[in-house]
Amino acid sequence: MKYIVILGDGMADEPIDSLGGKTPLEYASTPVMDELAGKGEIGLACTIPEGMKPGSDTANLAVLGYNPRKYYTGRSPLEALSIGVPLKDTDIAVRCNIVTLSEEEGILYKDRTILDHSAGEISTEDAAVLLDAVREQLENGIFRYYVGTSYRHLLIWDKGTAAELTPPHDILGRVIGEYLPQEAVLREMMEKSYDILNNHPINVERARRGLHKANSIWFWGAGTKPGLDSFEEKTGLRGVMISAVDLLKGIAVGAGMTNINVPGADGTLHTNYEGKAMAAVHALVDDGYDFAYIHVEAPDEMGHQGSIPDKLKAIESLDSRVVAVVKREMDASGEPYRLLIMPDHPTPIRLRTHTSDPVPYLLYDSTRQRRMIGRYSEAEAEASGNMEKDGYRLIERLFA
Repeated sequence: MKYIVILGDGMADEPIDSLGGKTPLEYASTPVMDELAGKGEIGLACTIPEGMKPGSDTANLAVLGYNPRKYYTGRSPLEALSIGVPLKDTDIAVRCNIVTLSEEEGILYKDRTILDHSAGEISTEDAAVLLDAVREQLENGIFRYYVGTSYRHLLIWDKGTAAELTPPHDILGRVIGEYLPQEAVLREMMEKSYDILNNHPINVERARRGLHKANSIWFWGAGTKPGLDSFEEKTGLRGVMISAVDLLKGIAVGAGMTNINVPGADGTLHTNYEGKAMAAVHALVDDGYDFAYIHVEAPDEMGHQGSIPDKLKAIESLDSRVVAVVKREMDASGEPYRLLIMPDHPTPIRLRTHTSDPVPYLLYDSTRQRRMIGRYSEAEAEASGNMEKDGYRLIERLFA
């Protein structure tokens, strides 16, 4: 038996008036997932333990079967594993976004508004040049900067403090003053970064092209060196991770799974969906792996951007270009398989950030198909009466 998770990051949502009171998942055309829902099991799972902040870090750990209360030490340390940054026990890893702040004349840094947590999903190439400019003026023996992917980068703070920091996607459209770090040294580096970046040639060119400037760094997600148990030792299964984002790749490194890098997979709405699907199939059918985790970032990014049409497009692409391809190819291979489809957390359009609400899951077994009528949606999952309160145990149903 082969086992597959297809994770639509942030895919769950709330009913939206302009969609006739439906969620994007209900409204979108998802014939393949609906077919599988009618032949399998749907329900709700709580991926965020009570009292913990809703994020892709805690939620994806849970989906992979790691209890976040036991294993979570912060988001950035997991991303550091992906980048290949060696961490000492005394290091603090901090996520360093490159963001877009308003640029009114004559106001203080603290009075600026955060416009975009991703600087228009800036390319890794441009972001690396900007981070080099920051590094040249701010890096020293205590603070070290590392390039990640797109707007997602890393600061390592030697003998630092695992400070409480605000995720930038939680405060889009707000004045930043009350959300700045309490630690003066972090706040000062953020302020200086604006002076370094706002009129950098790359940002001058971005403004000319009508793009958001990438004019400040933003720190969040601080944590200490993680210690995940081996996925293979926990489950007896050899696993692969297919994702464009450093967080998921870092979880895979920590868990001893194999990361597969897919050309054109970039975490955006226009990612290489089919390439991800085929990479999973080849790993399972041709390379002898037992488990594949396919992570698709686009629904979450579109939720943060507050774009209903693009979130619908991301969900429909996941259905037609990932789920459909995996099902077609696995059926053709003759390999029996079990498939779990779900979000990690909701990212409602209304809020443009994550919530802790339970998420709908779909569990399908190619060898044990039921015949029911239904759709894969939040409402149908709730109506099923199936509920996994400890989301990290859901994977046990997949392996049952």
